[in-house]
Amino acid sequence: MSENALRDLNTILGTERKNEGSSKACLTKPSVDNADENFEESQKKKNSSSLVSPAVNGNQAVTANSGVEIGNAEVEYIESENLNDLEDIDTCLKTLLAGLDSKDWVLVCDALNNVRRLSIFHKETMLYMLGDVITFIAKSLKCPRSAVCKTAIMTSADIFSAYNDLIIDSLDPLLVQLLLKSSQDKRFVCEAAERALISMTTWISPISLLPKLQPYLKNKNPRIRAKASMCFSRSVPRLGAEGIKTYGIDKLIQVAASQLSDQLPESREAARALLFELQNVYEKSHDLMPATVSEHPEMRSWESFCQSKLSPLSAQAVLRVTSITREGLVS
Repeated sequence: MSENALRDLNTILGTERKNEGSSKACLTKPSVDNADENFEESQKKKNSSSLVSPAVNGNQAVTANSGVEIGNAEVEYIESENLNDLEDIDTCLKTLLAGLDSKDWVLVCDALNNVRRLSIFHKETMLYMLGDVITFIAKSLKCPRSAVCKTAIMTSADIFSAYNDLIIDSLDPLLVQLLLKSSQDKRFVCEAAERALISMTTWISPISLLPKLQPYLKNKNPRIRAKASMCFSRSVPRLGAEGIKTYGIDKLIQVAASQLSDQLPESREAARALLFELQNVYEKSHDLMPATVSEHPEMRSWESFCQSKLSPLSAQAVLRVTSITREGLVS
């Protein structure tokens, strides 16, 4: 082979090797780019996950998605029996109202939990500011952020347990919000609100609570009526037999009768439970009366009482319910 031919062959082979190397470089470059992108993405995730604030008083762990705005968060909801006492009561009291009114929802949750601690361990120290505290709790109950709302609900339950009738004059803003929250679709908020309402009916005396509940039995919202009916029905038995007679069985039977025809089954069930309680108290009290008290002992019957205090249709509905209840118990 001539020298010229060999030179041409080497030139061709060299060109092919360059093209092959160039081709390989083109094939491998995107994978490097992808690796860089994946690395940047992993770094972003790592940086994002590192923006976690420490637990606030041991209660919360909050994840932030920017330096200004706090995004998704995981809040630990501490049950009352698991709350720890405060280390510095004086400092907590001085900063409490400012914390409750903060625009930082994490600080609001922290302040609400401090209200719970004060209620449980040092309730006398917060008495002088209790009205203002309840105002801010009611404000937090309206918060669209579920973490704040649920913490405020739990705070309400502890307030009821600690202060009982002392909060009766400030109860209305809490009551209306708890009735609303117990009627909504968010299950974990709804369940917490129902527990708070049970705490309310447990710790606030029925003689003070029943007049507060009664207006909500006629609320336009059927769910609010239902929750109010359930609270009313739970409260009445706590009056006791003598308390029910003092309050007025005639008043209570009219309330129960009005709920029997309500739209929601919860209202109707609460009304039935209340009527059965009233019937028991009425019949036991009249069984103890001497027969000589009245020339017409038949007028002391439950049927006669219902017919004398209610419209014919309402009396018929009440007697139908109470007779069915009695038959069910006998059987």
